[in-house]
Amino acid sequence: MNTRRTAFIVSDQTGITADTLAHTLMTQFENVQFDLVTLPFVNTLDKAQRARQQIDEVWQSTGQKGIVFSTLVDNVLRSIVAQANALHIDLIGQFIGPLEEELKQSASHTIGKAHSVTSTAAYKARIDAMHFALENDDGATLKHYDRADVILIGVSRSGKTPTCLYLAQQYGIYAANYPITDNDLEGMGLPKALAPWRQKVHGLTIDAQQLHNIRQERRPNSEYSSMRQCQLEVRQVEHIFRNDRLPYINTTAMSIEEISTRIIQALDLPRRFF
Repeated sequence: MNTRRTAFIVSDQTGITADTLAHTLMTQFENVQFDLVTLPFVNTLDKAQRARQQIDEVWQSTGQKGIVFSTLVDNVLRSIVAQANALHIDLIGQFIGPLEEELKQSASHTIGKAHSVTSTAAYKARIDAMHFALENDDGATLKHYDRADVILIGVSRSGKTPTCLYLAQQYGIYAANYPITDNDLEGMGLPKALAPWRQKVHGLTIDAQQLHNIRQERRPNSEYSSMRQCQLEVRQVEHIFRNDRLPYINTTAMSIEEISTRIIQALDLPRRFF
């Protein structure tokens, strides 16, 4: 039996951390439909009190407690929200105490540290990586491949561009992507232009049916999107990957996050967090 509950993401900054953790937990309950309410930038007493009131209104109108996922750092703000008539899952307080005990020092409890620009060099690296990904998208230019951390290759619409942008934005990784064309497929080997950078190359493939569905949305009823063409391209590109012993993954059932993590692990790529 499916049930419906309201979940609140409460954060003193963007809510990205709380949203990610909450989503991970909520996906484990397949028979519950969650109505998600995000309350970012709860960083003053007034905002904390308004958040508590909004959470209480769910209880008053539905008779069911809201579920609160909180990453509030400030103890006072956290305690105000915790007074709401709801299940309160404290994603910060639960861990700060044990860390303080182990490290023998108190946490700063500074709001916004997780997503602040704590390192100018790391922040600049991420911005530069984003520019790099855009400038080196879809084989637009090959002259900067010496700066690339990774070069993704695969047939059109296999997930190269969004993966490059995610790697750049999230980790400051310099990611380029090169589309495998009909001429490359006919050669049945790694394109000559990529030969000097072979150690940086990682392949992406995708099930032909999924590729067909994606291409149909872009160019319906065309040769480009036909099932026959999709099957041919997937078969040929996978032959190139295997023949040249290139690392590759099938992106069909993977999120961008999982694809990126597997690539980072396979090539031991740097994660420029700080």
